[in-house]
Amino acid sequence: MKSNQKLKRNLVKSIALLAMPMFFVACLNDKKEETSTAEIPVNQEMMAELTAPPNVPTPVGTRKAKKLKVNMEILEQEGELTSGVRYNYWTFGGSVPGSFIRTRVGDEVEFTLSNHPDNKLPHNIDLHAVTGPGGGAESSFVAPGFEKTFSFKTLNPGLFVYHCATAPVGMHIANGMYGLILVEPEGGLSPVDKEYYIMQGDFYTKGKNGERGLQPFDMQKAVDENADYVVFNGSVDGLTGDNAITAKVGETVRLYVGNGGPNLVSSFHVIGEIFDKVYVEGGDLINENIQTTLIPAGGAAIVEFRVDVPGSLVLVDHSIFRAFNKGALGILNVEGEENEKIYSGEIYEGIYLPEGPGIQSMPTTDEIVESDVPAKSMEEQMKFGKQVYMQTCFACHQGEGQGIPNAFPPLAKSDYLNADVNRAISAVVNGLSGEITVNGETYNSVMTRQMISSEEVANVLTYVYNSWGNNGTVVSKEMVEKVKNQ
Repeated sequence: MKSNQKLKRNLVKSIALLAMPMFFVACLNDKKEETSTAEIPVNQEMMAELTAPPNVPTPVGTRKAKKLKVNMEILEQEGELTSGVRYNYWTFGGSVPGSFIRTRVGDEVEFTLSNHPDNKLPHNIDLHAVTGPGGGAESSFVAPGFEKTFSFKTLNPGLFVYHCATAPVGMHIANGMYGLILVEPEGGLSPVDKEYYIMQGDFYTKGKNGERGLQPFDMQKAVDENADYVVFNGSVDGLTGDNAITAKVGETVRLYVGNGGPNLVSSFHVIGEIFDKVYVEGGDLINENIQTTLIPAGGAAIVEFRVDVPGSLVLVDHSIFRAFNKGALGILNVEGEENEKIYSGEIYEGIYLPEGPGIQSMPTTDEIVESDVPAKSMEEQMKFGKQVYMQTCFACHQGEGQGIPNAFPPLAKSDYLNADVNRAISAVVNGLSGEITVNGETYNSVMTRQMISSEEVANVLTYVYNSWGNNGTVVSKEMVEKVKNQ
């Protein structure tokens, strides 16, 4: 018995002695891994290329680590949150989100933060890519009319958020003070055909969604996390219309997607595409074949996909009321040849009447609140009408009024609209069902009564009639009221 116990003790000692060198080698390797990026030498000095969204700077490729000089100016400036709604943004570089910064592992970044003398408040910057107190915030607190310089080594590859960290931190972020810094690995990321910069943010205004005029920040709504607007790239139309991003069939697209918050998590999705790759939370972990990816407030993700068919792909926060009612919606316009092997379009249309050919009724309500601030000019009607269109009509009739084939009729160059303005007004205020013919095509769908005021009906129809090749009719509130009273 004693000999067996002695044998066991000797065996344990032998295993421990054999394991000790391996343990120390592993520790040394871990230590080497931790310190290797800090020891990468820099080669020469260069000015960083900074870009406003949705653009990104040139890829780093195979360049060596350098002393990278970043000069960024803080600007407090008024801008348009949506048509007719103004807001005092606080910005890094004059845009929301702030300028995109592109670096590589091992760069020594010399960062100069300047606070414009016309600004009213002190600010600073916390870069999540920085290893150091406050992510640089302690070294960059700067009053209007001054500038601060500090430096840091980029130790970890990834896509990182930066933001202002001056108290109250949430207020500074909520006013637009956030952006992205990319730290590429040695040798750079793999090449793609198109790269874009997109960042979501939630905004809190004293007035309700769509209430016009210059809107101040509402602290209580922010504390309650009750956002009036959730948008991409700083405004409701930040990624639509002239701001839409583009690609061609067959191209690979990489999106650098951040979420400035300050409160809401993003469920980022591209309608009509599947992400081939997602760099989860902007790091090394790669997921494949993903439909929707979560991006936390103060976080980021890189998504990549190949576009195979043409059309307008819709980018959304799939917390879907945010997309169609609060502004978290963008467009990727893809040009190229159709590929029916991948997507055929409609093949067959038939009649489906599971409940018999009954007469449909429209949802109704008397609780329609009239707009407090009427449009004072044709220009204002167009602005306010576009706002209503994007919130109410966009999903069915699309961004350029092209409609959806065999489902929702086009509004662009529409013979149905242009022939009878009162009929168009009636469709909006009373709803419309049954078969109609638009531009030679037959449609048989349902348009529910739109719960908007007479002023808003006039504005949105004026916008439609003066867009996309229509006849230029100007619709007044009085015209709408006349149809309502018939």
